[in-house]
Amino acid sequence: MRSSPASPRSLQLGEAVARRAKTLTHLGTRGEAHMVDVSAKAMTERVAVAEGRVLMTAKTLDIVRKGDAKKGDVLGTARIAGIMAAKRTHELIPLCHPLLLSQVEVDVVPDAKLPGVRVTARVKVSGQTGVEMEALTAVAVACLTIYDMVKAVERGMRIEGIRLVEKSGGRSGHFRAGP
Repeated sequence: MRSSPASPRSLQLGEAVARRAKTLTHLGTRGEAHMVDVSAKAMTERVAVAEGRVLMTAKTLDIVRKGDAKKGDVLGTARIAGIMAAKRTHELIPLCHPLLLSQVEVDVVPDAKLPGVRVTARVKVSGQTGVEMEALTAVAVACLTIYDMVKAVERGMRIEGIRLVEKSGGRSGHFRAGP
């Protein structure tokens, strides 16, 4: 079977994919996804901090604070869920490397001004690739755990603002997000 010649449009798309592949490390020359080879990278200490929040009514926040949720200790369970999620990020995000994390800290703090709960994760590794995805995953899963544990009281809660706040280490150096 003969293939038809490529149209000018398909040639342009192919060139665009090749250009993108040069800047996105998870894409091959034809645009296919692959896991990045980090074997040539230096072992350095790498740290990432992420944050997010769960917005809820003051009444729901009061239940969380008092520990009166039917499912138990919301804040403690969310903290443990975030730590576990950071350690298993490579199982959830297809192209992430499995990492031997040195430290995972997850802070889950009620905030009456929101009202809601602020979640912050700090993840550290000595390795050849960063831990941004681990910190972000920790925050996302901690926030989802909070939602799950009090959804019977308030289904209209909102998970917002999950973002990388800071990262250090590696070739790209230090990053700090703006306000």
